[in-house]
Amino acid sequence: MNKFRLLIGGALVDGDLTLAVVNPATEEVLAHAPRASLNQLNAAVAAAKSAFPQWAATPIAERRQAMLALADAIDMHADELGRLLTQEQGRPLDHTMGEVRGTAQRFRYWAEQTLDVEVLEDSDDMRVEAHRKPLGVVAAIVPWNFPLGMMSWKVAPSLLVGNTLVVKPAPTTPLTTLRLGELARDLLPPGVLNIITDDNDLGATLAEHPDVAKVSFTGSIATGRKVMASGAVTLKHLTLELGGNDAAIVLDDVNPAKIAAQLFGGAFYNSGQVCTAIKRLYVHASVYDQICDELAKLADQAVVGDGLDQGTEFGPINNRRQFEKVKELLADARINGTVMPSSNGAAAERGYFIRPTIVRDIQEGSRLVDEEQFGPVLPVLKFSEDEDALARANNTLFGLGGSIWSSNAERAYALADRLEAGMVWINRHGGAWDHIPFLGSKQSGIGSELGGARALEEYTQLKIVNIKR
Repeated sequence: MNKFRLLIGGALVDGDLTLAVVNPATEEVLAHAPRASLNQLNAAVAAAKSAFPQWAATPIAERRQAMLALADAIDMHADELGRLLTQEQGRPLDHTMGEVRGTAQRFRYWAEQTLDVEVLEDSDDMRVEAHRKPLGVVAAIVPWNFPLGMMSWKVAPSLLVGNTLVVKPAPTTPLTTLRLGELARDLLPPGVLNIITDDNDLGATLAEHPDVAKVSFTGSIATGRKVMASGAVTLKHLTLELGGNDAAIVLDDVNPAKIAAQLFGGAFYNSGQVCTAIKRLYVHASVYDQICDELAKLADQAVVGDGLDQGTEFGPINNRRQFEKVKELLADARINGTVMPSSNGAAAERGYFIRPTIVRDIQEGSRLVDEEQFGPVLPVLKFSEDEDALARANNTLFGLGGSIWSSNAERAYALADRLEAGMVWINRHGGAWDHIPFLGSKQSGIGSELGGARALEEYTQLKIVNIKR
């Protein structure tokens, strides 16, 4: 396996420390990654700060060309990156290949975007223009569930508008990002993109660093609060995409056999390790038993295993800490609900495996319902009145996504309008598109990612130029 190094100021360097990266399917050490020291963090920020004036002054056409070259490099090394991503993250190879290809596509998408001056007034008395200017150094703190994808959400628009970056991947999935840094070294000017790793010990320092203008963070609500507090020291710009406990509400007019596979996919893709996965499923009493039975059949048929094995549909939980948490929630669910017989959550002898598991006859107040499980265990709750389901779904501090399932479009739309979430879907759940904003409400986030021009605004400072005539 390749030697992995940090990218600081255009140079590939060893870490002052090292970090063992474990394959979650085997529990064996996959590689020893470099781990940055505080001095190396400061060096990365200094390199990004030094590179900013020239990169911001570089014509946008040249910045676009650099991004397109990076996309080509990712595609050229897609097989290597996909396999490495499966080994450190756990997802099946066809899924990680999709993430790699999607990352390349995202750099191409953002390279096509424009940052035009908006004329607010053009009268006999004055002309007023709205300009969007780069912020400076952006700290991108990336989670372990989609390491390359989440990284590209932050890096691509930042590069286009003229920011420089310090990227910090999660300590359990740093390798693919470090490899991408090696590919980017000769394609971007020194210091424009810097990649460091830690053992969850440098995030606060990076977030409060006086030379960092913006922090873009994806992760838990608890950590997001800490990032926000750290950023408050210098009133940084923030984008926080935080946890979700998404509710899906299934009304009494659905065809259970028709929608079961979609519900199952919405809950269990990436073994439930998706911020917008269905994490609470509310089902009308008249179709409750049918939905539970259909989901349990799908759980029983699921092929769980090493993501490198042909035919694997669901890989392991990414890391031991999350694995132990999901097992705790499942144990609590056995006391407070009924684990469906055909989805018993049995784990393999090695690896952080938990089978897709359906839990019925469970209520609010149990940990599995109230907390974000971020794993392949789905609570299914019964309701009799639409208004009751809506009130229960909304009774949470989370507000990332949600969905309504019905054969009556008007009925579904009326409920969707009152479901308290940043993103609401009807007869589908989840998904991310470059041109559509991705955001949360309540404590599930501040600001938005993706969404074309809206995302560019997140990484720029609005500047008004007023000309007297």
